[in-house]
Amino acid sequence: MPIAMITGATSGFGRAAARRFAAEGWSLILTGRRTERLEALKAELGDQVEVLALTLDVRDAEAVAQAVEALPAAFRGVTCLVNNAGLALAPAPAQQVDLKDWHTMIDTNITGLVNVTHALLPRLIESGAGASIINIGSVAGSWPYPGSHVYGATKAFVEQFSYNLRCDLQGTGVRVTDIAPGMSQTEFTLVRTKGDQAASDKLYAGTTPLQPEDIAAQIVHVATLPAHININRLEVMPVRQAWSPFAIDRD
Repeated sequence: MPIAMITGATSGFGRAAARRFAAEGWSLILTGRRTERLEALKAELGDQVEVLALTLDVRDAEAVAQAVEALPAAFRGVTCLVNNAGLALAPAPAQQVDLKDWHTMIDTNITGLVNVTHALLPRLIESGAGASIINIGSVAGSWPYPGSHVYGATKAFVEQFSYNLRCDLQGTGVRVTDIAPGMSQTEFTLVRTKGDQAASDKLYAGTTPLQPEDIAAQIVHVATLPAHININRLEVMPVRQAWSPFAIDRD
């Protein structure tokens, strides 16, 4: 039975992906920092598939390594890692932002992703052909916009790390994909604005953003492709989102 490990499984893409994988019969290792949410998801999906819930902060390299080392025998053969844990903070201009918010984004979106990937690599390589690392990036990694500053830079790292990791894994059978969503209706803006529901509502008002289930479908699609196929990068935007002209400062 295939096994998927999903970080940041307590909301958004991670939670939707867990449900989608469960519907396909995959066993699940679900991680996150909110224990109550993890346990609720385990209770929801546990009648369908085997589920292991791990309260884990991906920023803590030692804790991540210990958690992977201590995986029960039934969960050791991980065939898919979904690096979903991440966040955006501080949508104000860079010169107005608290340095701590920059560090939090770097520590979560970059350091956390690296911690989990490094810990899981031996198990994924052992699984061999058809195993997958799916990193959740963002269109912000390719397309800058005001207020993205460090968030966009962390997602650019995700893209390049994915490409370079794929080079190193050549010959192992392990696939690497960067999935880069555009505007998506999750808790993203609530977290970014530190709980401002009005700001979140305003962002999605009058348009049709992606839903977590849309990205979950892409994650599972990539993970279940024939073993000889690798999707290097998959950029997904809602039809109603596109690019704007260059900003020009005028007198």
